[in-house]
Amino acid sequence: MSTIPALYIQFLAATLFCLGLATTLTRRNLFFLLMGIEVMLNAANLSFVGFSRTFAGAASIEGLTIPVFVIALAAAEACVGLAMLILVFRSRESVDADAYSRMKE
Repeated sequence: MSTIPALYIQFLAATLFCLGLATTLTRRNLFFLLMGIEVMLNAANLSFVGFSRTFAGAASIEGLTIPVFVIALAAAEACVGLAMLILVFRSRESVDADAYSRMKE
């Protein structure tokens, strides 16, 4: 069974991270902002797993535990972010990020 070179994995992770960053910086819809952050976190996970398989072997646990914690953090961020978005949407009736830039209290 052939392995994928580390350079290809890191290139894919960098491409995903750049796409997530571009989504986060250019979109004004808050749902797209949250999705861009999720893509960036998944790109970091791919990078960790790729380095773990390449440099430490397939049975390395160190490179595989960090993505588990990042996935848990991303799930918590998604839950809290969507809950806050729903609450603010009920009062402002908009998902445009510019509508929230002048929030008071």
